[in-house]
Amino acid sequence: MLEPIRREDSDDLFEAVVSQDSVMRWLATGRADSRSAAEAMCDGHVAHWTRHGYGDFAVRDAATQAFLGRVGLRNRAGYGVDLGFALHPRAQGRGVAGEAGAACLDLAFRRLSLPVVFAFVLPDNAASIAVLRRLGAQTDGTVQSSGRHCLRYRFTPTATATTEHVMDDDGADLQLIYVPGPGSPADKAALHYGLSDPFAVNGLGLVWADKQHTLTAFSEGRPVASAGWLLRDMSFDGLPRRVSGLGDVLVHPAYRGRGIARTVISVAVEHARAAGAETMILLCRPELVPLCTQLGWSRLTVPVAVQQPEGARTLPLTTMIYDLSGLPHPTISVDLRGLPF
Repeated sequence: MLEPIRREDSDDLFEAVVSQDSVMRWLATGRADSRSAAEAMCDGHVAHWTRHGYGDFAVRDAATQAFLGRVGLRNRAGYGVDLGFALHPRAQGRGVAGEAGAACLDLAFRRLSLPVVFAFVLPDNAASIAVLRRLGAQTDGTVQSSGRHCLRYRFTPTATATTEHVMDDDGADLQLIYVPGPGSPADKAALHYGLSDPFAVNGLGLVWADKQHTLTAFSEGRPVASAGWLLRDMSFDGLPRRVSGLGDVLVHPAYRGRGIARTVISVAVEHARAAGAETMILLCRPELVPLCTQLGWSRLTVPVAVQQPEGARTLPLTTMIYDLSGLPHPTISVDLRGLPF
């Protein structure tokens, strides 16, 4: 059984994973650690769930409820989403890692519509490599992860295992669907909730670009949130940069305050990363600035130029930026080289 890791699981995590040299040798620190380290890990897992709406699960024996370890999806700012697992020695060799890993991939691809999931493993960790291969992972080069040289594996939606493992992720009803293009007019109308100006931008007198990609969240078959984005070469301080412009972030009034926007934005970022975007930009309503800041976006303080039918214009909206590739933020100006989004 899988359920999101809680702060209360720190003792179990310590006993099953953090105190076990044979487990920790394959993880970031490379050695067993303390109870305080287990507490810090649990705090990190909880914070990840809060920020992204998905994360690491506690793995428990369905019959005895014994804590067997942890498995989950970790969003790493420089790499994307990766699948990781760490199990107590008594749970190894029983197919637990494969079953739990398949459940996480099912969550990633069928429920969240993530475009790709990675896994990082030390070259000598033959057991984990075997699990990853059984789950459908393909080799994808090498990478430095947590200061250690690792093999990287890639999962795609068309080449993964499935499972019927019991999972409780506190959001089992939520389903994200990705489609190319601006999305369904009917879904948009439902989310607009009868409002003629749900984004409060009509008074700005701007002409907007159509989105090239759309992500819509459904609950009980009804659209409850959405976001759209496009890819474009823009100019940052006079230099070209491949940028994804995110917009149309909207949650139905009846579903606000449930953290749905965080998940939609997080998954949209991963689609942009997979498509080769180096940076993301969001033209933000004032009330969304605190949420975006919590999700790792930064506010631009330089002028942003957009194109309009009558010519270039300085954008009158708050502009947020999210780095995907370690490039510096602009210090002089940004030109979106097209209509705003």
